Amino acid sequence: MKRTTVDIITLGCSKNLVDSERLIAQLEAAGYNVTHDVDQPEGEIAIVNTCGFIGDAKEESINMILQLGERKEQGSLKRLYVMGCLSERYLADLELEIPEVDRFYGKFDWTKIISDLSSDEELLSSGCAIAGQCFRSDIANERRITTPSHYAYLKISEGCDRNCAYCAIPIITGKHKSRPIEDLEDEVRQLVSRGVKEFQIIAQELTYYGLDIYHRRSIAELVDRLANIPGVEWLRLHYAYPTDFPVELLKVMRQHRNVCRYLDIALQHSADNVLERMHRHITSKQTRELIETMRREVPGIEIRTTLMVGFPGETDEDFNELVEFVKWARFDRMGAFAYSEEDGTYGAEHYEDDVTPEVKEARLNKLMRIQQRISAEVQELKVGKTMRVIIDRQEGDYYIGRTEFDSPEVDPEVLINAADVELVLGEFYDVEITSADDFDLYGEVVEIE
Repeated sequence: MKRTTVDIITLGCSKNLVDSERLIAQLEAAGYNVTHDVDQPEGEIAIVNTCGFIGDAKEESINMILQLGERKEQGSLKRLYVMGCLSERYLADLELEIPEVDRFYGKFDWTKIISDLSSDEELLSSGCAIAGQCFRSDIANERRITTPSHYAYLKISEGCDRNCAYCAIPIITGKHKSRPIEDLEDEVRQLVSRGVKEFQIIAQELTYYGLDIYHRRSIAELVDRLANIPGVEWLRLHYAYPTDFPVELLKVMRQHRNVCRYLDIALQHSADNVLERMHRHITSKQTRELIETMRREVPGIEIRTTLMVGFPGETDEDFNELVEFVKWARFDRMGAFAYSEEDGTYGAEHYEDDVTPEVKEARLNKLMRIQQRISAEVQELKVGKTMRVIIDRQEGDYYIGRTEFDSPEVDPEVLINAADVELVLGEFYDVEITSADDFDLYGEVVEIE
């Protein structure tokens, strides 16, 4: 008998992706056929996992819901469900404004989807689901990996106890909640047994990990224990916070070959005036000292950061200081965005958004032009070096891979001419870098492991 197909569409960050992967595992255990992020969703049921972080992300989520709502009105879609950050934050408004959606779920109550679907008599009549099926706690941490099978994201906590003046994440996700180390070890062992070699460790604020359940910063202990699990080839750290950074983590990075010399740490700004208004609880001097410490303790570390321009009260002098900071720091990876006011944040309630859109755009463009030059110079320094590369996919005439300094989807890649060699996806190779452009590298395999 034909099984009901559920299409899941994931928008926003990799933390949302982990939730979707857990939901897929539950749905498949309940007897559904599940697709994820297909170009043309054609299932009887659609579930949108939304993002509510900034304006563009909200708009993307709403547009996707409306698009699927049209399908439902036309009769090709039986049920439409919405979950995630957008509906966690704007549940009442969405229920009123988009009646085409059958049910809305927040960031954490999406587990109810399983029982809601299984109690639907119309769907049960097709024999596609198990009557009375609920969220199965015995497979709560199981996931159907939607990334290439050799890497996965590992979410170590939810929520955030920081209260940065511009950020709505604590409003959406609540207080920081760490997962026990033992649970994370079990999940990694399970994923390794299924062929996963590379783990992107993610959290809203990973350096806060452990304070709520162990009463101490435990990220260094966690990474040390995960690095000792057989089969873990790469661990990569995302979304650190500079204030009270646990420097013992740097020792762990230095000691373990399989902990990538890579750190994603959002600094946001460098001018004391702006940092204070942002409630970042760190100074320009302390930020520079932290960067110097990282590079001294972990030789060769590559730092990814995110910066913001146009925060309320940012003067020309503040921005010029940020420019000089970027020139000094020479970040290996850097993204930037213009401030946008978010409902309910301290900034929205207490500051006037006094930097014009034109000035924000000009500052953003200038900052990114500087970073583009730095990125090109950083990449050029890698020409002639031999680097360990994992192969993600083949596109046209090239195999596409990454070094330990490159996280999936957000960082540069290594392109290898497929006409010269036959490679296996998900395997590691030693690659000599032969040329570089502003972002990507080109290389040739010199040794097959």
